Amino acid sequence: MTSKMYNVGKIVNTHGIRGDVKVLRISDFDERFHIGETLYIELGTNDMHSLIIDGHRIHKGFDLLHFKGYDNINDVEHFKGSFLKISEDQQDELEENEYYYHEIIGCQVQTTDQRELGVIKEILSPGANDVWVVKQKKGKDILIPYIEEVVKEIDVEAKHVVIEPMEGLLD
Repeated sequence: MTSKMYNVGKIVNTHGIRGDVKVLRISDFDERFHIGETLYIELGTNDMHSLIIDGHRIHKGFDLLHFKGYDNINDVEHFKGSFLKISEDQQDELEENEYYYHEIIGCQVQTTDQRELGVIKEILSPGANDVWVVKQKKGKDILIPYIEEVVKEIDVEAKHVVIEPMEGLLD
């Protein structure tokens, strides 16, 4: 497998004894976990295995997945802590002003008056809109709501974001 791989979920535990795994989703795309979809898991260095989903349900905020041919807890126990991935060619074409998490994480953030704030280290999805967590050189992380009023410019090629902070955002 030579194309780039992107994380779409992390296996946090097994579930039951029939080979189900509990997955923390790292993707906004529900279809990633539909029955029949193929995901990849890295077991060891550059040892990529494909997994075909043949069971899916939501349980307590997690995706519970079952993979074809993995019908026992012992088959999936060693998957714990591993990331589920898709290949670059499995990515969907996005609409204008839509971005993949991996395109946003790592971007430098500055204000419209050229004040450097830090780097986006993660994205939270608490509700109506995503929240970007910016790690500053010193001090607490800054939470930036991904809304038009705040995020003014995104250049994924240059890994650069410009924001117009709302009152109280940087306090």
